Parts: sequence; structure tokens; C-alpha cells
Amino acid sequence: MKRLGLLTAIGTLILGLALSACAPQKPPLGSEQNPLVMVFVPSGESEEIKRGGEQLAQLLGQKLNMKVTLNLASSYAAAVEAMGAGQAQIGWLNTLSYLLAHEKYGVEVILATVRFNQTYYTGQIIVRADSGIKSIADLKGKIMCWVDPLSTSGYLMPRILIKANGVDPDKDFAKTVNAGSHPNVVKAVYNGDCDAGATYVDARGTVEKDLPDVKEKVVVLATTAKIPNDNVSVVKDLPQELKGKIRQALLEIAQSEEGQKALKTVYQIEGLQAVDDSFYDEFRAQLSASGYKLEDLVKPAK
Repeated sequence: MKRLGLLTAIGTLILGLALSACAPQKPPLGSEQNPLVMVFVPSGESEEIKRGGEQLAQLLGQKLNMKVTLNLASSYAAAVEAMGAGQAQIGWLNTLSYLLAHEKYGVEVILATVRFNQTYYTGQIIVRADSGIKSIADLKGKIMCWVDPLSTSGYLMPRILIKANGVDPDKDFAKTVNAGSHPNVVKAVYNGDCDAGATYVDARGTVEKDLPDVKEKVVVLATTAKIPNDNVSVVKDLPQELKGKIRQALLEIAQSEEGQKALKTVYQIEGLQAVDDSFYDEFRAQLSASGYKLEDLVKPAK
């Protein structure tokens, strides 16, 4: 009986190995059938992000000798979930999206963006110049435009600033609107659809071509504390060697004329700098001191 049981076990093992060998193998990552995917958050004009992203994908593919494509996410949360589900291996994430992706899925930052020779930026609250709104206290009872619940400068930091000035961002507005992008917030305030809006400094420039008087009609009411810049992140299960190659390739691309044009097109990026997760430690401490928890920040505005 023991001999029979042993033979049965061996037979089962052999059958399992045979079936495994016959199972279709997934094409290697970076092949035409299984490309390396970069996901971008929708913080600017989608057509510009797509155009710049496609240029970056082509340049990175040439450097790595791999097929690289892009995924323009419909929302900040969608970008995070794409990385968590293995639908994207590289993410161009804003600060809050990265913090959530890191905590939820172990996503790792490899590069921070550089603008104006800085790896940080600030948010702003904007209003129409003729609105009569002169202080944050005047925002009570008004219509407020946010970018997205996962936008650091277009939601999180302005909320902290507003609350610190005695206005409850959950209760004191007549209505709140999630506009989906920074340019959309600027346009909403310009057109009078919202009394005030939150964006990065200075998102008004993104619509200046179409609205040349935007900086006259839309003015800055207040600015936030410093925010670490957006970044390039990778999923945790990507081979360590490939992570290093991606980082080095993007740093080289950022030094080339063609790469600089693509970075400028996608997110007005002037350069890239190698960083690790500790880059965000000070910001995490600031959030903690403000009494906020990450899971509380990602729920939609009322």
C-alpha cells in the first residue's frame, strides 16, 4: 500500500510538471507582446501629457532596448491602482499618489523631478480679481474647486491651509467641485464656475495661451507650505538591475535636448534627480503634525 501511494504521488508530480511545461509562457517584460508600461497622472492637459509621454516612452525604449508604452490614467487613484495591479511598472506620480502607492503596494521612488532648480514646490488658492474675496475667511459659503482628492497641491495642502485659518473645508463651502486637473481649476475660476480653486504655483501659466489675461482676472489669495516634487516610481517586484537601468536611462534622457523637450511637454519638468523614499520623510512628519492620516486624505470631497 505504501509502495502504491508513493507511485501515485510520483505520478501526480510528473503530471503537474508536464502540464506546467505545456502551459503558455508569458512573453518577457519589455517585448512587443508584453511592453514595459509607464503610467502618468492627469495633472495637466491630457493631449500634452500624452504627446510628451509618448516621446519619453520612445526614448526610454531605445535606451533599454525594450518596448515601452504609456498609460494616461483617468484619475490619480487610477494611476496608483494600475501599478498595484501590475498594469504599469513605472509611474510618474505626484506626491500624495506616491505616498499612497508606497504604503499600499510597496511602490519605490527612484527619481524626483526638478523645476526652477528645486525639488519642491508650493500650492496656491486662486480667486477672480473681481470676486471681493480678500482672505481665506471670505471663502465661507463659496464654491470651491479642487483638482482631485489625490492632488497634493490641488487638494491636500490647501485644505490644511484653509483649516488652519478657521474655515472647515468639509462644512463651510456651499459646494465643492473636483475639476480633474490644474488647468481645469484655473479655467473654472476664470469663467466664474467656481469662486475659488486650488492648484500648484503657478498653474495659471498652463492656460495663458488660450486666456492671455488670466493672470489679471485670476489672482493668488494664499500659498501653501513647501511640497516635495512629483516623481518617477517603479513597482517593487521589478528586477533590481532593471530598476537601476531605468533610473540611469531617464537621467541620461533628461540631459539630452530631445529628452528635455519631452519632459517640458509632459509636466514642465526641467530635470531629474536620484532620490529614495527618505526624500518624503519631512513631508510625512508635516502631515502627521497636522493631524492627517493618509487613509483620511483619499476620500472624495463632499
